Amino acid sequence: MAKRAATYADLCALAPELLGQIVYGVLHAHPRPAPKHARAASALGEDLGPPFNRGRGGPGGWIILDEPELHLEEHVLVPDLAGWRRTRMPELPVDKAFFDLAPDWACEVLSPSTASLDRGDKRKIYGTFSVPHLWYVDPEACTLEVLQLDGGSYRIVDVFSGAAKVRAVPFEAIELELAALWAR
Repeated sequence: MAKRAATYADLCALAPELLGQIVYGVLHAHPRPAPKHARAASALGEDLGPPFNRGRGGPGGWIILDEPELHLEEHVLVPDLAGWRRTRMPELPVDKAFFDLAPDWACEVLSPSTASLDRGDKRKIYGTFSVPHLWYVDPEACTLEVLQLDGGSYRIVDVFSGAAKVRAVPFEAIELELAALWAR
């Protein structure tokens, strides 16, 4: 008997403490992020938001959001952070609770329960939908891995670790202090 593809109704039926995604027809449900994971994502959003989302101390020109729900054809993905250039998405959609326009940047904060999905099938989907920039933040290894779409696949642009101060595409206009992502 063939297994049926997960539906959005399956996703909506999950318990509220679970975060769900549909990847290649399979429902993936995980508990909300652990504190180290949440801290890394929050700190990165705090650093990028003012200069890029609001134009305070940086160039502006972006919409950057925590955990947006992306509907990319049959896939429903929830990156930890994502950003759209305002030239592609001048305003937030108000007619729906999700985004069907692929972002210009996605960031996945890796955890033991999600790393293989983030680095595997979700990376393939981001590439299929031409997301030009993909970051992996690993709070356990204290690393930031910066990838850029090159043709149909991603290439690693750089990997930063520890307390480095970095300028990373597409946000090289500011210097990020990685130590803030790992702060306890």
